[in-house]
Amino acid sequence: MPRPLIGITTSDYKSQLAWCFDWFAVWRHGGRPLRLSPSRPLPEHLDGLIIGGGDDIQAHLYGGEVQLDVRMDPARDELELDLLKRFIPRHTPVLGICRGAQLINVHLGGSLDPDIYTTHEGLKRRRTVLPRKTVDIVGDSQLYRLLGVTWCRVNSLHHQAVNRAGQGIRIVARDRDGLVQGIESTEHAFLIGVQWHPEWLIFNRPQQRLIRALVKAAKAPR
Repeated sequence: MPRPLIGITTSDYKSQLAWCFDWFAVWRHGGRPLRLSPSRPLPEHLDGLIIGGGDDIQAHLYGGEVQLDVRMDPARDELELDLLKRFIPRHTPVLGICRGAQLINVHLGGSLDPDIYTTHEGLKRRRTVLPRKTVDIVGDSQLYRLLGVTWCRVNSLHHQAVNRAGQGIRIVARDRDGLVQGIESTEHAFLIGVQWHPEWLIFNRPQQRLIRALVKAAKAPR
């Protein structure tokens, strides 16, 4: 069977190194990665979709307060919301990574915590690609079945997080500070978001199972 086509959203200015991690994460598990960004033409067909990490999401999209001194990418917001609008109804498998998890939630009517460090007093600042944060996963969730663990250590590169869950969205993972780290849809076979970056954890078996599961779902007939 040919490799399924997996679209991966990025900004137009994402570094080549970061894209290499995205590319390798999908390729090693049998997928054919395709970079999607605002300046690139969009394909008519995708077998799977990853909404990747990146800049903050515009506050007006979820009814939040505008934050100063943050980077935003309105063209990318528009691109990704359009992709979700097109491909979720087709039951295309979708994985949201960091910002991508947040965007899935916003697309389905949920809200975000615009800055976890101002809304959670005393929260320790963590910004690292290394697995330094502990996340607990709900035992009867799809995320648990895919990762095969009830807790894991993950990296942390975010300052926003899911707040109110969107329509059909279930919160299935939190870190030890209580912040949302994983969501999944109760209405779609594969619509999952994680707040961390599994593509950077190339030697972590549970995290690689998640990406492998996306590629496997992309191969399945719909």
